[in-house]
Order: sequence, then structure tokens, then C-alpha cells
Amino acid sequence: MLLAIDIGNTNVVVALFEENGDVNKRARMLREWRISTDSRRTGDEYFSFLSLLFHSENIADSDITDAVVSSVVPALVGTFVTVARHFTGKKPLLINKDIYAFLPITLPPPVEHEVGTDLLCNALEAWCRYKKATIVVDFGTALTFTTVDQHGVLQGVAIAPGLGTAIKSLSNNTAQLPLVELKAPATSLGSNTIECIQAGVILGYKGLVEYMIERTRADLADRTGVAKEDVHVVATGGLNSVLQPLVDCFEDFDREFTLQGLRRAALFVRGAK
Repeated sequence: MLLAIDIGNTNVVVALFEENGDVNKRARMLREWRISTDSRRTGDEYFSFLSLLFHSENIADSDITDAVVSSVVPALVGTFVTVARHFTGKKPLLINKDIYAFLPITLPPPVEHEVGTDLLCNALEAWCRYKKATIVVDFGTALTFTTVDQHGVLQGVAIAPGLGTAIKSLSNNTAQLPLVELKAPATSLGSNTIECIQAGVILGYKGLVEYMIERTRADLADRTGVAKEDVHVVATGGLNSVLQPLVDCFEDFDREFTLQGLRRAALFVRGAK
């Protein structure tokens, strides 16, 4: 099995893949866990916790043969290198600049110096899966729009606060606004505090997402000549289901998208060595 670890600002997503070794095909994800990101935990602590989770699913530590790690939290990279070593007995593949040359996408400067590893995995998965211009909208702690053109070139990224981040910011920075459920209201005319916040954030983000997709399509068409209608749009991330019923500009929804890209990156590097 391949252990894939995606370390985000809010959650660490851990997945196990039934590895078939084929970089051109999507692998079956056997299990996925989301645990809170906590830089105070040691590698031994995370290993013990994950080992218990695996054993509860009748997965032995020895079943895990390889590991790949992506992180946007630098302080936790070494921690999860330790975790992976405990499971596999060897250093995991780290998603960083050292592996860019092995991937079938192009990262022109200055993009290659700025792109987060999770966004790189989104770009890689988009190109491998669709082989066409694609916008990946990732609903996480940040709301990101990662765009690959029709030639497999990562053209750029847009970043906004995520849905959960916006809701928490309102609650944390005001005296009377509570933390509310991420749920779409029936109307924009909120009649109580909860509905008012949901109308402003959820319906407001619907407009943000739709505008950014349309603007990105237009900018990509101007830069590369691709027809706007030929640009594919896919949504991923833990909160994509919040806007899914409200937005009709996505062709695909896939919570596994980043993890599948992480797994493909590991196979490309393994095949090149």
C-alpha cells in the first residue's frame, strides 16, 4: 500500500492507496482519515495515533510499503518524515522543488518558486486526468483556483480566504456575531443573525467562485488562445459540498483530487529513478 499524507493548515489528510503502479490510471483509495493539524505533536505521537486507526481497519503497519508527503506547514515536514519512516522503514518522497523535473507539467518562473505543494498536486492531477486546460477550485482553509493550460503549463493561482476561514474570522473579530453552520440559506434576505451571516458568506462565495471561474477562463483565453468553453472546471476540498448545490459551473467534484495527484507524483518520481 501507498501511504499519502497531505498536511494542511487545518487538517492532515491521510490516505491509503491500493497501488497498481500505473501512473496513467486512477488508483483505488482504500481509506481516508482527517485529523487536526497540531505542530505541537511529535512524530511518535502521530505514528501511535495513526497506527491505532490503521489497526482498527485491520491494516497492519507492514502492509504499508511506500509513503509520499505534501505539506504547507513547514514545521510538520520533519514530523511526518518520522511517521513515514516508522511505517515503511525508509524516507518518504517529499513533494518539493527537487521533483519538479520528473513531472509531466511545466512550472515556469516565478510560479515554480511560489506554488504550494497541494496546488502542485492539483495541477498534476488535472493534467494527467483531463489533458486539457483546467481550473481546479479547492475549498480548504484557503479557497484556491489553480489553472493548467492546454499544454500542461501551470499558468497561475488565485487565493482567497476559505469558507470556514471567513466564518471564523467574523466570529473572532466581532463582539456579537456567532460561529454559524456552513449552510446555504433559502434567501439572501436574512431575518436573524445566523441567516444573515450564511447569506453573506455562502451566497457571497457563490458569486465569488462564479466570477473567478469566468474571469480565469477569459484571462487564460487571452494568454494562450484556448477557447473559454474548452476550459474544464473541477472542484475539490473538504468544503466543496457546501457550494456544490448552488453552483453549476463545475464539470466534476472529487474530494480525492489532491490525494490522487500526490499519489501520481510519487509514481512519476519512482519511475524516473
